[in-house]
Amino acid sequence: LAARYRELGADGSKGPVVVSCGSGVSATHDALALRIAGLPDATLYPGSYSDWTQQGLPVATGPEPGEQTSG
Repeated sequence: LAARYRELGADGSKGPVVVSCGSGVSATHDALALRIAGLPDATLYPGSYSDWTQQGLPVATGPEPGEQTSG
């Protein structure tokens, strides 16, 4: 687990890690897996994508962070 999360850049080396998903339920599994892997605790955004888009907050799409669009 630790190697996989490091590979994804989710090991805390570049700053805090936040996990989210569509509704906040399955992201809990990532938060738990990070802890089991011995990596820094992640912050769980429980509202996740559903909450974010309902508030009309910006959304970046694609494999890399980039230009933001409205959700």
